[in-house]
Amino acid sequence: MSMNADFRSDTLTQASPDMRASMASANVGDDVYGEDPSVNELQDRIASLTGKEAALFCASGTQSNLSAVLSHGQRGDEYLIGRNYHILLNEVAGASALGGMTPWPINVDENGGLDPADVVAEIKEPDQHHPITSLLCLENTVNGHVQSVELISDLSQAAHNAGLSVHLDGARLFNAAIDLGVPISDFTTSVDTVSICLSKGLGAPVGSVLAGNKETIDKAFRVRKMLGGGMRQSGHLAAAGLYALDHQVDRLIEDHLRAERIAQGLSNINGLDVKQATNMLWVTPPPEVHSSLSRHLENANIKVIPWSPTMRIVTHLDIDDEAADYLVEVFQDFFSNN
Repeated sequence: MSMNADFRSDTLTQASPDMRASMASANVGDDVYGEDPSVNELQDRIASLTGKEAALFCASGTQSNLSAVLSHGQRGDEYLIGRNYHILLNEVAGASALGGMTPWPINVDENGGLDPADVVAEIKEPDQHHPITSLLCLENTVNGHVQSVELISDLSQAAHNAGLSVHLDGARLFNAAIDLGVPISDFTTSVDTVSICLSKGLGAPVGSVLAGNKETIDKAFRVRKMLGGGMRQSGHLAAAGLYALDHQVDRLIEDHLRAERIAQGLSNINGLDVKQATNMLWVTPPPEVHSSLSRHLENANIKVIPWSPTMRIVTHLDIDDEAADYLVEVFQDFFSNN
């Protein structure tokens, strides 16, 4: 068996013919004037799902997260965040560069979780020498690992008790909800704002939605405009998000099961450390074969993120059982000859 299979990220999904048809036929208007009915419907849907007053459609998760962070603080403020979270590592330090806010990284456990006691300990005293700690940034999932409803609630309560706001980067929050069998609102009730990505597991081509109370979303609306996020007839994009909410949420469990299928297939390979959570696998080969294994995968037309020492493999809408089994077969073939 030989095929092409791209496991680098769930952002690689292609819009289905039915999704494209919904985009083409979308009822649209000028969203900068608040007059795009498809955008308004998507925002209302996400607000309802998250139990928030309002929501804002953004071009990307980075734009959505940045709009949130800058709406919760001001220049010179500090925000607390897990040291391996996306906002800190993978969003070009936007809050610092564009908003003058300083991140304060906090250690996480092996599943990406924060300890509420650590959060409280890192909040700065009201002293003229210190920045004002105004925000806690959470994430779910973290590298595929689900943060429990109870933990998100406990962290939010600790932050709120100290006068902080809480933003949740929920790029893959639907994966967490499907994994635990709970509604999205169970995770979002305790936080002030949440960003939901449409272009990862949900399979839309573009977009994230920020939800929160009306006052914060009004601030974020202005920030989004400042960031170049006024997209006019963006209902053609919002329609893809609406289609995804209607048709591609429950199927996320298939991605999780395929990731488990791959993990089981790789588990009997000596020397290969495999960790799986939701739709992500983290595979650590013996260091002396990492480079040759990466070449072997590439030659077999399999794409992964070949980070060293640990590779990332992600299942998604466009990965079926055949592709999952082919990946396992290529790994097994390599280790049987090395």
